[in-house]
Amino acid sequence: MQTFVYAAKLTPDETDGGFVVTFVDFPEAITQGEKIEEALLEAADCLEEAVANRMAMDLSLPKASKVTTGQYAIPLPALTAAKAALYLAVREAGISEVELAQRLQCDEKEVRRLLDIRHPSKLPRLASALEALGRQLIVGVETVT
Repeated sequence: MQTFVYAAKLTPDETDGGFVVTFVDFPEAITQGEKIEEALLEAADCLEEAVANRMAMDLSLPKASKVTTGQYAIPLPALTAAKAALYLAVREAGISEVELAQRLQCDEKEVRRLLDIRHPSKLPRLASALEALGRQLIVGVETVT
């Protein structure tokens, strides 16, 4: 099962103060915040932008590394995670957006919107697209500690 919760490391910035946030799986994703809470909010936004950028550039998305002691678990928003899962499924199937549109019996524009992080797609439609590729969308909830 593919999860979209990525490990982030917060390092105190001794020069300017605050915290620098880096991601184990996304070396290009770097942000910062004055306090830990702010740094974690910025981390979530930074992670989503890194995923969106990789998808737009047709690059691979890394599997999430296990979060270890001293790291923070940063999840993608549910809709972004579903779109990332669809993106990965399309890549793994080796099909085009046109082929997926044919399988879903819809216009290619709809498939482009399903793969666009900025478009507010509906989760049931993403679930159907994933099912057309032999995948099942599963949403989980965990207690925040």
